Amino acid sequence: MKLFNAIPPAFERFRLRLASSQAGIGLALLGLLGGLLAGGLIVLFRLLIEFVQGTYIPFGDVENYEALPALARFCLPLGGAVIIGVWFQWLSPSGRRVGIIHVMERLQYHEGHLPIKNLATQFFAGSIALICGHSVGREAPSVHLGAATASLCGQFFKLPNNSIRTLVACGSAAAIAASFNTPLAGVIFAMEVVMMEYTIAGFIPVILAAVVATIISRSVFGDGSLFYVPQLTLGSMWDLVYILFMGICLGALSALFVAAIRYFSRLAKKVPIAVAIIAAGTLVGVIALEIPAVMGMGYDTVNAAILGDIAIQSLLLIMVAKLIASSACVAVGIPGGLIGPTIVMGAMVGGLFAFGSDHIPGLSSGQGLFVMLGMGAMMSAALQAPLAGLMAILELTANPHLILPAMLAVVSANVTAKEIFQQDSVFSMLMQDAGLDYRNDPISQSLRRVGVASVMNRNFVESEALVDRDSARGLLEKTPQWIIVRSSDENRNLLPAADLARFLEDHEAENIDLMEIPAHRREIVPIHMQASLQEARVVLEDSDAEAIYVRRQIAPLTYRTFGLLLRQDVESNYVLRR
Repeated sequence: MKLFNAIPPAFERFRLRLASSQAGIGLALLGLLGGLLAGGLIVLFRLLIEFVQGTYIPFGDVENYEALPALARFCLPLGGAVIIGVWFQWLSPSGRRVGIIHVMERLQYHEGHLPIKNLATQFFAGSIALICGHSVGREAPSVHLGAATASLCGQFFKLPNNSIRTLVACGSAAAIAASFNTPLAGVIFAMEVVMMEYTIAGFIPVILAAVVATIISRSVFGDGSLFYVPQLTLGSMWDLVYILFMGICLGALSALFVAAIRYFSRLAKKVPIAVAIIAAGTLVGVIALEIPAVMGMGYDTVNAAILGDIAIQSLLLIMVAKLIASSACVAVGIPGGLIGPTIVMGAMVGGLFAFGSDHIPGLSSGQGLFVMLGMGAMMSAALQAPLAGLMAILELTANPHLILPAMLAVVSANVTAKEIFQQDSVFSMLMQDAGLDYRNDPISQSLRRVGVASVMNRNFVESEALVDRDSARGLLEKTPQWIIVRSSDENRNLLPAADLARFLEDHEAENIDLMEIPAHRREIVPIHMQASLQEARVVLEDSDAEAIYVRRQIAPLTYRTFGLLLRQDVESNYVLRR
């Protein structure tokens, strides 16, 4: 019984510790838990999709859509689009938000609190989209599922919001690691694309999450790579000039891909969402009649390109088909990812350049090298995430000799897309088109890492506005710094305890109105104990109040105040942390 009674206070201290920016061990434990939960759900997601695909695709090859009859290739994406379109039309606009954009939105506007309803929608709608062969990847559903699972764990235990944000990063990294068997790329993706920040303290739990998720994934699917990569080497230094040119072309292609997504997105806004999704499904089906490789994630096509088994005309056709079909699917909101399509398009471009190198004297690098570099460069340019693209190449090939050409391809593609074509990250573009703004300034980043619970002032007492002299003296017995005056059920004011002590010395009144005595009172507004300093900053800016009282609900319609936070407390934190 004593042990049971000791658990709640101990856990409360643990939560308060997590609100601090120095909660290393606590965050590490969160990373392990987030990776375990996210990795388990991602494995379940993959098993469901591959089981259903294995029942109707010949020979049980889940990527072998080419073996299906032409009518099946048309009806599958169309049928899936009808189901998803009707379903999404029935859902509210907020209920149909899924994918990486949804995760980033919830990070920006809701401190990483992801709803369980959207998780369920992503799981089943994403499964339908992938099973039916839509031209999308599984990474966006995986990231949403991983991030939401970890976030819901934090919400269940009422952890501080700065810790829930860390859990979202852990879930995102775990999802990429479990989906592609690339733990390091998962870590970089979570920090560079989803969180858009790097912190030493943040890396530790995210790395642990990626490791745990990878272990879970490998225990079920094995430790083999998604792609059959031979030993690759750079043929000669002259190849670097050619690779530089390929990177420039891939940067231009990524800009075209992002522009196509924006074009289809604007068309889709003019019609009901069901019509838009069904139209995209029809487009995929029509293209698949002649180019079946456009269906699904396309990793079997990438493997064929690595081995040089695709003719040059087919490489070009698949690239164009994938660009059109995938941009349409992503733009209308089919619940799949766009990273998979960028990998396929990059591989096709790499294959084209590999054929070209055979006709240029002095170039001697193999087919697989150009394909792998094309994959990473195209992905990184579309996401504006050079480190994620570079890590993906290195982990998928397990070949440190590719570092030099990979860096050149990735950087040239990113610079071309960003500087020449003025292309931002595709996720930033989609958020802007949806009227969302991802605030990413250093001050906001710094304040989001600290919870109000770790810096609040606990030296206060609470009182009603009307008190007698003895009660007023009782308020001062514990020598508080502040008195929170309740003037009504909701309204609060902050009174310096020294001002009440001065009044008692100078006046003999028996009944005292704390709202009337001479004092420097401050208007205060409430904030939840889970909030971060960034949320406190926003509340102060929006309310023009001078202070915040930190509270938590302990019963229906009943709150307990735990501390105070003045405007200068918030300001001093971001001044010191810049």
